[in-house]
Parts: sequence; structure tokens; C-alpha cells
Amino acid sequence: MKKIYLLLFGLVFLCSCSSTLDVKNNEEPEDPRFSYLALGDSYTIGESVVETKRWPVQLAEQLRARGYKMAAPKIVAKTGWTTEDLLRGMENELSIQRDFDLVSILIGVNNQYQGKPITEYEEELRQIFRKAINHSKTREKGVFAVSIPDYGYTPFGSADQEEISAEIDQFNAVFRRVAEDFNVDFYNITPVSRDAAENPELIASDNLHPSGLMYKYWVDQFVNQVAEKLP
Repeated sequence: MKKIYLLLFGLVFLCSCSSTLDVKNNEEPEDPRFSYLALGDSYTIGESVVETKRWPVQLAEQLRARGYKMAAPKIVAKTGWTTEDLLRGMENELSIQRDFDLVSILIGVNNQYQGKPITEYEEELRQIFRKAINHSKTREKGVFAVSIPDYGYTPFGSADQEEISAEIDQFNAVFRRVAEDFNVDFYNITPVSRDAAENPELIASDNLHPSGLMYKYWVDQFVNQVAEKLP
């Protein structure tokens, strides 16, 4: 069954999404004061949802509603990326001199899905955290991590739900520990992702990724804490 899923997952993940996007929308102020870098994979790029429903874009919009003049988020992410891919993307797309008021990290589901060693995940994740902190104007304070959602509760993953959920928990335990080691806030949205089993409105049309509504629930959970990172 997993071999069949691998083919399907690969087809879902082979898309034309850009690895780096400066997302513009009508809400961006003419004189933005705060910048935001979002690092990740399909969950950060918002596979199968429109640009305005991506969670980094929704976060920027909610921060603007609180009076923060947020620039459009710079998204360095691509569907299918592992930690190794994200490191390569950061190296290619980010200047050493460019720094941001906020930096988010959400990465790891493809390491889990592809059966990559969790020790490799931790090693590469630590490199990502170091680079993310170097791109933050306020170092650790401006960086936050968002946990890996559980796709075992989607129609795509339901047949192997127990195995998927157990492995996602293992990867998230490493993710949380690394965040704590770097003194970076870790926001656990995995329980919200598991609500998808009872609410199909939380799943995108591909039966795998979160819908814009689920992304809104994520942002609602941590927007107040993120706002406290801004002066």
C-alpha cells in the first residue's frame, strides 16, 4: 500500500509552485514596516489553495488588522521539499545581508513520508534553525516553528493512519526539542490537523493538504504570540 501511496504522493507533489514567492495582495500597505520570511514545504506554499489562503499570507493579514504594517511574506518553500531541499533553497534564494522581522519554519513531512532517517532530519533541521536565526533581525525572538500536521487524518492517508500518526509524532518530538534547544517558540497545530477526519471543510480539494479554513485555524491559534515578537 505504501508503494502505491508513494507514486500518488509524488504526483501530488510535482507541481509548478515557485520555490520563492513574494506574495502581493490588496491588503499590503504602501509603506510596509515589517518583513516576514516563511520557510517550508507544501504546507507553507499552500498546495491546492489560492494564494490569499496560504497560512503565512493569512498571518500577515491578521497582523495588519492589529495595526502592524506587514510587507507581503517572502515564501521559500516548494511542494515535496525535505529539510535537505529547504537548505538548498535557502542557500540559493536568500542573501546573507537580508534580514527579517519574523521567520517561520515548518518542515519535515516529506522526510517522514520518504522514510528518511530521523537522525538526518534532526541534523539538517539544526542547520535550518541556525540559518533562520541569522536571517532574523532579533535573532531567536523573531523566529517561530509550526509543527508538522498529520496527513493520516486526510482521505489520502486514512488507510495508514496509525502508522502515519505515530511517525509524525516522532518527527514533531524532534522538531520541538530542536526548537527548545535554539530557544525558539514552537506552536503545535497537529491536534487541529487531526480534526480533518470529522470536518471535510478542513481538507483541500486534493484530499491531502489543508484547506484555507484549516490554515485560518492555525493562524488563529498563534497570531497573538507572533504579534508579541514585533515592537
